[in-house]
Amino acid sequence: MTHLHLQRRQLMLATLGATGLLLAGCSDEPAPSFAAIDITGADYATGFSLTDHNGQPRTLADFKGKVVVVFFGFTQCPDVCPTSMSELAEVKRLLGADGDRLQGLFISVDPERDTPEIMKQYMASFDPTFLALYAAPDALPDVAKSFKVYYKKVDGPTPTSYTMDHSAGSYVYDPQGRIRLYHRYGSGAAALAGDVKKLLSQA
Repeated sequence: MTHLHLQRRQLMLATLGATGLLLAGCSDEPAPSFAAIDITGADYATGFSLTDHNGQPRTLADFKGKVVVVFFGFTQCPDVCPTSMSELAEVKRLLGADGDRLQGLFISVDPERDTPEIMKQYMASFDPTFLALYAAPDALPDVAKSFKVYYKKVDGPTPTSYTMDHSAGSYVYDPQGRIRLYHRYGSGAAALAGDVKKLLSQA
């Protein structure tokens, strides 16, 4: 066999092998399409180790079997945060019996003012099963970086009346604790509820 024939044969075998791999990856069921941005396999927002408003240490493993939605905000936020948490409470209602398989988590970007008691009351005003998580001021930058979350303190007229600029989307994890979706602010409860149902059906 000439060198040219050998090259052609190797190319043909490689092509057939690649085609076989592609076919092997196909199934009768199409991959689900989500309303949110699909970030499955992302190398960020992969987990956390924080303390909740009850003083309990928490990681994603604590919520295995549930779809987890994580939002970064602060309790004195005038609009984006209460809107997002109200939307999440509506998602739980829309899920009906599956609502118990949804866990809402709120990570504070204002640890100076958001005490555990304040955060507990804040969560209760949306849904008593939602949990607020706390990162110490010196640990928060690393947590935010690991989620690619932006936040910045904006001074007010007095030292305690400042506000916080921050990212407004939510991260969605499947029941196995894998990061799957980024839900953009303002996308609506119905869209998020539909995505959560799809993730639960895959479990």
